[in-house]
Amino acid sequence: MAYIGKQPVVGNFQVCDAISVVNGQAAYTMQVGSTNVEPENANHMLVSLNGVLQKPGSSFTISGATITFASNLATGDVIDFIILLGDTLNVGTPSDDSVGAAQIKNDLISGTTALSSAPDDTDEFLVSDAGTLKRIDYSLIKGSSDRIKLGSSDISDASSVTFDVFTDDYRSYEVIFDNVVQSDQRYIRMRPRNSSGTISSGMYSVVQSYEDAGGSQARDDTHLANSDHFRLHNGNGPRNNSSAGVVEPYGQLLHMTIGDVRTSGEPFVWSLHGFNFDYDGNRNGTLTAAGTTQSNFDVYTGVEFAPNGSGTFVSGKITIYGNK
Repeated sequence: MAYIGKQPVVGNFQVCDAISVVNGQAAYTMQVGSTNVEPENANHMLVSLNGVLQKPGSSFTISGATITFASNLATGDVIDFIILLGDTLNVGTPSDDSVGAAQIKNDLISGTTALSSAPDDTDEFLVSDAGTLKRIDYSLIKGSSDRIKLGSSDISDASSVTFDVFTDDYRSYEVIFDNVVQSDQRYIRMRPRNSSGTISSGMYSVVQSYEDAGGSQARDDTHLANSDHFRLHNGNGPRNNSSAGVVEPYGQLLHMTIGDVRTSGEPFVWSLHGFNFDYDGNRNGTLTAAGTTQSNFDVYTGVEFAPNGSGTFVSGKITIYGNK
């Protein structure tokens, strides 16, 4: 059949089952496949009676699945056909591969927009539950972990490394020093931070123990106290200073644990162990240390690491984790 304009590809067109006329009856039930059908209104129908198309509204009306002609039909009248032209909001089932992203609203599922960060707990995913499509919150399917990475710094000519990550969500923290090297022969100092910034006053107490890499020089270092920072290790750390003709083969490998820092009136307490390469050659080997503040207790918000005195961190990586 020819069309003026674009030929419709998809439509909810239906031909009703044949209806037998009953003498003296005007109302009849419309069915398709022996199931009642309800057109949206009479204007969406083609009705032929005795070979003549009927005018909607005046020649017939509809109510639900019932069509009522303007007058009772008589023996010999023939309802030739009733064709339903579809609902205004129902285009039927689209043909395969006929719906694209342009036809789908942005708030529907399309996959055209990438999520740029980890999902929120209330973000939802679709899952098939025994063949039934259901939605589920991310909080119910994400992996649970009590150890969360809070920050990391790949060091390149840094005078200090700062992490402001202490919150009430965590009970303790772990700091990993991965092959950290300084530009000059300096030890690493640490200072806690509060809401006003880095704390550089008070009394910082540290006790340390070294064992030489050859196992022949074991000793406990005496109590180390400073008025403005923690000294993480005695002696000098590894350095990489090409202008001075010094390039160390490796840096410090340390694992630090920091205790509860969010309770008001409690000290800043930490411990560490690992390997330290000492420039002066006297303390190349394993290191164990612990420290605490002895005054100026606070609710701490973070921590700062830096080479003592002049110089910078040249290379390495420092990462901090929180333990819930």
